[in-house]
Amino acid sequence: MIGIIGIITIFAMVFGGYLAAGGKMAIIIKSLPFEMMMIGGAAVGAFMISNSAAEVKHTLKDMGKVFKGPKWKHQDYQDLLCLLFELIRLARQNPVGIEEHIEAPEDSSIFSRYPRIIADKEATALICDTMRSASMNYDDPHQVEEVLEKRMEANLHHAMHSCHALQTVADGLPALGIVAAVLGVIKTMASIDQPPEVLGKLIGGALVGTFLGVFLAYGLVGPFAAKVKVVIEEDAHFYQLIREVLVANLHNHATNICIEVGRQNTPSHCRPSFSDLEDALKAVKQNAA
Repeated sequence: MIGIIGIITIFAMVFGGYLAAGGKMAIIIKSLPFEMMMIGGAAVGAFMISNSAAEVKHTLKDMGKVFKGPKWKHQDYQDLLCLLFELIRLARQNPVGIEEHIEAPEDSSIFSRYPRIIADKEATALICDTMRSASMNYDDPHQVEEVLEKRMEANLHHAMHSCHALQTVADGLPALGIVAAVLGVIKTMASIDQPPEVLGKLIGGALVGTFLGVFLAYGLVGPFAAKVKVVIEEDAHFYQLIREVLVANLHNHATNICIEVGRQNTPSHCRPSFSDLEDALKAVKQNAA
């Protein structure tokens, strides 16, 4: 909702201020379709040239994050801590019994209680792969931590492609606006023998190209890229929490300590309180009994 409000505010303030200052919308409206065709079409074409079909699809999908916000909410973080608690607790009580859950999480009675987590393939794979590593009796937990760090860096780098692609488009839009403006000047020069009132409209139409390129770059596409980056980075905390808890488990800390490490590493606005998490963990123990 705040994204929609932001877009409305941008248009209202820019064009409202222009009209309040005595500007006329007629010249902009008349030139807009042609300028948008040149600038927008060139931007889309450049975007398609510099990205594969999969990357284009991925970027278009990620643009929805501007309006949806982060995928993982407060309840998801609490559910993740409860899931990790159950798995670590079972792994320590029954090392053999944990195998059926980490080898086939889609059939696991534990994972099935957390549908949003099991629906995310990366989160599920990260948990199962790390738990599987723990069952192999790694002598050095730091080795697993390093592997997890590299894995998440690679995933984050891939996820960040969308915001980088959008920012590249934003960086190019002002230049494309100049291209459209130059074409408008060329058109104007071909009518140099016309009276000033005609030339004024032609020059004004040419300048619409410069305006549109800068407006799209800094008013829309640039902010979209920035928002997508913020959302991706915030969602990455979910996977970092998995790493922190499972690495603490590899160091043989008490189960409750492992979960508290995860709680402390949860973003502040999504972090469950100590008492709320305790109540949730008690419910987990009762269900397991």
